[in-house]
Amino acid sequence: MGKQKLRIIPLGGLGEVGKNMLAVEYGSDILIIDAGVMFPENDMWGVDLVIPDFGYLLDKKERVRAIVLTHGHEDHIGALPYVLRQIPVPVYGTRLTIGLAKVKLREEGMADAVPLHEMALRQPFHIGAFEVECFRMNHSIPDDVGLAIRTPLGLLVHSGDFKFDHTPIEGKGADLARLAQLGGEGVLLLMADSTNAERPGFTPSERVVEQAFDQVFSRAKGRIIVATFASLISRVQQLVNCAERYGRRLAFAGRSMVDNVKIAQELGYLTIPEGLVVDLGVVKHMKPDQIVIIATGSQGEPTSALARMAAGTHKQVQIVPGDTVILSSHVIPGNEEMVGRTINRLFQRGAEVVYEAVAQVHVSGHASQEEQKLLLSLTKPKYFMPIHGELRHLHHHARTAIDLGMPPENVFVVENGYVIEVDEKGARVGERVPGGWVFVDGSGVGDIGPAVLRDREALSRDGFVVAVATVKRDGWTLQRPVELVTRGVVYLPEAQELVQRAAAAAGEAIGAGSPPKDEVEVRDRVRRALGRFFQEEVGRNPMIEVVVIGV
Repeated sequence: MGKQKLRIIPLGGLGEVGKNMLAVEYGSDILIIDAGVMFPENDMWGVDLVIPDFGYLLDKKERVRAIVLTHGHEDHIGALPYVLRQIPVPVYGTRLTIGLAKVKLREEGMADAVPLHEMALRQPFHIGAFEVECFRMNHSIPDDVGLAIRTPLGLLVHSGDFKFDHTPIEGKGADLARLAQLGGEGVLLLMADSTNAERPGFTPSERVVEQAFDQVFSRAKGRIIVATFASLISRVQQLVNCAERYGRRLAFAGRSMVDNVKIAQELGYLTIPEGLVVDLGVVKHMKPDQIVIIATGSQGEPTSALARMAAGTHKQVQIVPGDTVILSSHVIPGNEEMVGRTINRLFQRGAEVVYEAVAQVHVSGHASQEEQKLLLSLTKPKYFMPIHGELRHLHHHARTAIDLGMPPENVFVVENGYVIEVDEKGARVGERVPGGWVFVDGSGVGDIGPAVLRDREALSRDGFVVAVATVKRDGWTLQRPVELVTRGVVYLPEAQELVQRAAAAAGEAIGAGSPPKDEVEVRDRVRRALGRFFQEEVGRNPMIEVVVIGV
């Protein structure tokens, strides 16, 4: 009997930055790599998070053997609760990654939902038809790994998020020797991080950031407030080092920051000297030049600690002249407006603000072109699929591979949902399965879609009008003037005359020509009349709802 097809199915992270998720399928076995979230884009009105559309797996959930995690960032583990509620399978990850996953599941009331297993470096284990091995890579969080997945048709290598940092904060470089060994074994398909595929050269080491922090700490006269990702444990360690060096105490703001620091300390990935940390509540009683606050909110998220400080609504920390605020992160595409607003508000309150555009207080955790070339050269794959990035990043990464001598027909630039099929004859792009966006809005998951977002956009742009028409059921004639309620269309105290004319136009439409046949026609006449009126008078197209009361 011949071997079955191997199918690689990207469900998130291809054609976008975030919500990384990929399935590997062979016979009756499916393995999932990562399950992340994405920040909503500007036109996703009211949406809190975006998670992958994993509907393809729901009728095959009994075949899903496990989820393997590459590292503990939100765009790789944030969707775990949503996936595990519907596909409860074991989760594998390195020690810190599993610790952060536990925090994530505990927040969602799922502490004991599924077994969580720690992976050891270079120690293969079996999951169904697959043999999985993890190897060390560098990123902006400790315990980041790539994966070697042996299948009946050949060896797959998944880079995870990576860069090659020879002086990482945690003191361990990427396992280049193991990558070379895998290349010697023969790699069927390489799947590699494309986030920085447009950038020539090498990505700087994390050590560069500490030098920039040093300069800020040496000249700051007041409090120092640093915003960064809660899962960026390496950056937190650098700030701990600087605080100790300059005789400052440390406080943490933001629940996710507090939780992640606690688990990283417990697992030995974060070393904080005894007595250095103080409670956020006592900061106001300390001298400004004695304190550093590490907070969430580097992306300008409205409910984050830094955004509330900038808006003056944080209960414990008020921004005052003399404060120095550092945004130690790269702005995720789509968040530029929120970050810009936060920076402006901080300046408005008298703070000195330091961010990536003015000082090297952040370096990327992703490989630039020379590191991508090195990974391709070490692994020497037969086939290559760029992953983790917008379409332009994937195309640039593909071009790099072709420049290194890979046949163009062996390089697959695909978006979410496109299946790469491999059999004994070779690899090709196969069918497309659902691979879109699922919106998380409050407690609802997947219960809003494009139609709802279009309505929200219309409401935000042109407002809404509610018209109440009281009519006699016998003949559908108007019994009293149409009443209008408007929101976001015109400022009512100064536009009463306009609203009265609109109501009159609606009433005239009901009585014009032959009487309406039924309630539906009454509603249609009012809606059309009001639509014309507001377009002609104020150039707007508000959402119009008509309530017909029959008497």
